[in-house]
Amino acid sequence: MVLPFLEEILENGFPSWVPQWARDPWSFFQFVAITGTLYLLKNYSSGTANPTEAGMHGKVVMITGGTSGIGAAVTRDLAQRGAQIVLLTRLPPSNPFLADYIGDLRKQSNNQLIYAEQVDLCSLHSIRQFATKWIDNAPPRRLDMLILCAATLTPPGKKRIQTSEGIEETWMVNYLANFHLLGILSPALKAQPFDRDVRVILPTCSSYISSPPLSEALDKKKWTPTTAYARSKLALMVFGQAFQKHLDAYKRPDQLPMNAKVIFVDPGYTRTLGMRRWLTRGTLWGLIVYLATYFLSWLFLKSPEMGAQSILYAVMDPTLRRESGGKFIKECTAVDFARVDIKNEEVAKKLWEHSDSLIEKTEKEQAALRAKEKKQQEMEEKAKKEAEKAEEIEALVNAIKKGKGKEAEKKGSKRKGKKAS
Repeated sequence: MVLPFLEEILENGFPSWVPQWARDPWSFFQFVAITGTLYLLKNYSSGTANPTEAGMHGKVVMITGGTSGIGAAVTRDLAQRGAQIVLLTRLPPSNPFLADYIGDLRKQSNNQLIYAEQVDLCSLHSIRQFATKWIDNAPPRRLDMLILCAATLTPPGKKRIQTSEGIEETWMVNYLANFHLLGILSPALKAQPFDRDVRVILPTCSSYISSPPLSEALDKKKWTPTTAYARSKLALMVFGQAFQKHLDAYKRPDQLPMNAKVIFVDPGYTRTLGMRRWLTRGTLWGLIVYLATYFLSWLFLKSPEMGAQSILYAVMDPTLRRESGGKFIKECTAVDFARVDIKNEEVAKKLWEHSDSLIEKTEKEQAALRAKEKKQQEMEEKAKKEAEKAEEIEALVNAIKKGKGKEAEKKGSKRKGKKAS
């Protein structure tokens, strides 16, 4: 159609419906050049689409961060392919928003096997409650994949935030929660049959490259949102490599090789809520500027659906099953790590020991605090019951006194009546 149209223009000139400015060859060339450049830029920034196709029927996939951004896009795609989805969410399943979200997702994907479990990634206690309940089952529950998309960041210029358990929020959600969850669920991964394709997908970010070494403690004075986020992602990658070795070292009862694979994925820069929060600095004026320049965000940042492509590749690519674990996927291609300390066993050992120590210390403190609060609550309830009992006794005594008073009045009135007669 293009060639006949150009031939018509050369022979008879532009049709009447073509605007006057477009009839000028130079203007027309500029328009085509600008449009073509924008198209190429957008096509490049959108990244690579997942080239693999695979059915997910029968597979059980556990996902964190599956209600927004890249995680939501991954969840929708896998649900449409028939996977059984277990969403780990901060909200309880009874929450109206979450119930509506799951209902809509079931309807859109024509898949009823979508559920939610409450897990607050800011709480070690909440993670332990869920994970121990999951593994406390005989026979072991089926678990094909863990996709840990949940992450948080503090906007630049904002203050350091601590969880209710006293741990810096970025470190807790982006790294320590994943460490704790995988540590407890490790027996469930090891118990899967040999022929099952078990994968642990750890989305990360290129910011890990700029992180200071994990051997350097990040105190409150040196803390910045950028450094905290980069450090949490580096820690996740170091731990992921160590966790793969931990899985590989497991001796199965059937003497067959371990089949679980840890795969790292860099989705690229994507238009998620977290990215918007970062760009706007968490301020109203920043949001106004973001909306005013939204075209630039649309042009240079991926959509959540395109950001999910590398994760979906890591989920479905059949060649990854035959290769060793610990691969790093970017733009649907295996790439090398940009830092050598990710595979450093000494760094991984110190990180693992420090994380174990921090979790043990925090859980002991929180257990003591919960016991104290429970005792305080029991004492308050006991005092309340005693007060209610005292009120009942006092009311009973008053009623008895009142009854005796009425009897005395009746006797007095009878005596007066006898005297009068």
